[in-house]
Amino acid sequence: MTDLDLLHFEQLKKDVQAQYLKEYTPSFDDISKWKGIDIIYFQEDLRKKAKGNISEKSFYTYFKNAPVTKLPRIDMLNLLSIYAGYDSWYEFKKQHLFAGELLQDEKDLSEEEIKELEESLAHLPESINSEIQPQKTLNPEHKNANLQKTNTENQEFTKNNNNNTSLEKTPSEPKKKFLQKNAWAIVTTILIMITGVLGFKDEIFSKEYKYCFTDADRGVAVINTLEIKVFKENESPILFKINPGECFRYSTKDKILKMQISAPFYEPLTVNRSLENAPKEEMIEMKPDDYKMAAYYFSIKDVKGGNPEEQFALIKQKRKQLENLISNNAIIYQVYDNNTYGIETLDKQKYITLVTTPTTSLKNLRVIEMKKDDKGKIISIKFKIANTDEKNK
Repeated sequence: MTDLDLLHFEQLKKDVQAQYLKEYTPSFDDISKWKGIDIIYFQEDLRKKAKGNISEKSFYTYFKNAPVTKLPRIDMLNLLSIYAGYDSWYEFKKQHLFAGELLQDEKDLSEEEIKELEESLAHLPESINSEIQPQKTLNPEHKNANLQKTNTENQEFTKNNNNNTSLEKTPSEPKKKFLQKNAWAIVTTILIMITGVLGFKDEIFSKEYKYCFTDADRGVAVINTLEIKVFKENESPILFKINPGECFRYSTKDKILKMQISAPFYEPLTVNRSLENAPKEEMIEMKPDDYKMAAYYFSIKDVKGGNPEEQFALIKQKRKQLENLISNNAIIYQVYDNNTYGIETLDKQKYITLVTTPTTSLKNLRVIEMKKDDKGKIISIKFKIANTDEKNK
């Protein structure tokens, strides 16, 4: 050891300090002032980067005292040099030569360094030393005797193993051949099943709901044909027509159902239902429109009387009632079954005259649509006088 080596060690400590400060922020930048947790973190970083460690005692001995009067062991110098980014202590000194310094070759170790290496080896665990020592050579004759003794047994054991292996492979071969032979059939069956599920998924996952309709005032079935529009998200409404007295059945897998229900003599009704916990059957009440009901009633009311005076009085009463119910600007349509006329427009007076003239055809009058304004006046009537054959259907 020379004084120059001590100076090199002081340089190395500064490089070690600089290396640690690149990634960590200790209590003090000066390595000689580190203590406690700072030393622990430094030891951990040393183990991670240089694959070695120094004790806390060594740290206090060589880092807390400056300048030092004694160099650490060569293994510690190499460890710190590697941490600082050099291959070894020799490489560090080589790159930090002082003016006029001649560096001793790395292979020509001093007596003191050789002694330190011997001490380091002496502290190695006994298990490592035992591995370094040459192993004893077995007696060739004894080895051959053992081989000759066990050769027959090994051969028999090998034969048995081969037989067992062949027996184990035998059952698996038919399975393998069966799978290879029927692979296409299995794949085809699976594809058919998947296609079936996808094709009938609506039927499989759908639920059917039943809705019946009743007159809210009279407690009987509605007397008109119902038009039901079902609204679905991002789709046009779907129209259903339900005959008087019939129920509406609807299958869906949706969670929400929105319906708009209309009938000539009833007020329009919008129904919104959450189907998650909804009953499968439900009775819906339709509120009758009194004005429309009255107009229809007076349109089909029989005006036949016992004598001409009574009959005239009934006609006069009927005309007066219809005059009050129907707006002067009402648009009235009569729909025909034949292709010649199709539809005809009547004004208010013509319509009143038609329905107040005593004829048997009034019994077949069917109102298709009737609308009213905010004041309750009828502003639109669409009707049809069905023939006898249609009435009997």
